[in-house]
Amino acid sequence: MAVPNDLSLFNFTSSPFSAEVYVNTSLAPTAPPCPEWSTLPMTTVIPTIYSIICVLGTIGNALAVCVLAHGGSSRRTVANTFMLNLCVSDLLFLLSLPLWAVYYSQGYSWPFGRAACKICGALHTLNLYASIFFISCMSMDRYLAIVHPLRSQSARDPKRARLMCVLVWVLACACSAPTLALRDTYHLDKLGVEACVIIYPSHISFLVVVLMKIILGFLLPLLAISCCYFAIGRHLLTDTVLVRMQSESHPRHTPSFQSSDRPPTPCNGPKSSGGKPPMGRGVERVLWTVAAVVLAFFLCWFPFHCVTFIDILKSQGFLDSCWVTWTINNLTPLTLCLGFSNSAINPVLYCFIGNHFRGHLGSLCKGLCACLKARGEEHSQKRGSFSTRLSSFSRKLSDLKDLVIVETSGPS
Repeated sequence: MAVPNDLSLFNFTSSPFSAEVYVNTSLAPTAPPCPEWSTLPMTTVIPTIYSIICVLGTIGNALAVCVLAHGGSSRRTVANTFMLNLCVSDLLFLLSLPLWAVYYSQGYSWPFGRAACKICGALHTLNLYASIFFISCMSMDRYLAIVHPLRSQSARDPKRARLMCVLVWVLACACSAPTLALRDTYHLDKLGVEACVIIYPSHISFLVVVLMKIILGFLLPLLAISCCYFAIGRHLLTDTVLVRMQSESHPRHTPSFQSSDRPPTPCNGPKSSGGKPPMGRGVERVLWTVAAVVLAFFLCWFPFHCVTFIDILKSQGFLDSCWVTWTINNLTPLTLCLGFSNSAINPVLYCFIGNHFRGHLGSLCKGLCACLKARGEEHSQKRGSFSTRLSSFSRKLSDLKDLVIVETSGPS
């Protein structure tokens, strides 16, 4: 790997995931000094946010994995298969967050070695692609299940879903390969630290990698998710209007929908019941869930990709001012934290808001408590039987002692 000689473009205060070193900086604009623009205390703010995201996200995704992995064959649906892989992807990344928190707290000094730098950087990029790809797959599955429930029954097969998951992992690994190859440790003389950065051999490689993240990791998945949920919402609203018109024209034959007619929760995947659309509160609940999914994805990652695009414009010479430099240096790590929070929000959106998932989680907790209680009772019974045996042995020992005393104190 070529060693860069000019570090004028290195972003000393930016996120460790976006910090870059160029070999050729001839195209780099020279930003004016901005002494009045103060920097944010990243060495304390970022580790705190990372720690909160790591704890909450690990707990939520671990519970989701336990519930989804311990389900029977009846619960191994297409949606659950995608959700399980999404939670695994989030867990793999969340386990690397403590290392990045230490990295920030020590002033961008990476103490874990070159291999850990590459692996943690690759896990971040892998999660960025894999989580978005799995969310897109889940969105397409919901579209087929709700809009085309009868025609999609053969296509929505758990075995095909597992094959799709394998393809998603392969595609995500392929998209993460450039980051794995380019990320490395580099000694920064100005800071006196061994930083974990992405070393781009040229400006073209920087543009290719960053634009690939924006297009493949955000724009195209967002377009697919939005189209799927727009079609779902239009389908549900159209069916609701038709049912209301039929109810008004035939009031005596108005169908009554019980609570079981509500649409299944996202975690368990929507199931077809003869092509009947969900009505009443079920429609409202599905639409609100749909809106929450799209908004969470958009709000979590849109700010980061906006700042990344500003960085591209600056590298091309279109933007060069104090506010641009301050935005890139200070908002990149903060917007990245917002993107990371999507890993903690995912299990809440897709599982914990569902009645079925909460019921299975409650059953799992009750089973665990019953197992612990049974073991405690068994342990107490063993202790009780041991105490009984010990007491009986003590009585026998006492009787034997009295017998010995009587025999020794008899007439001589």
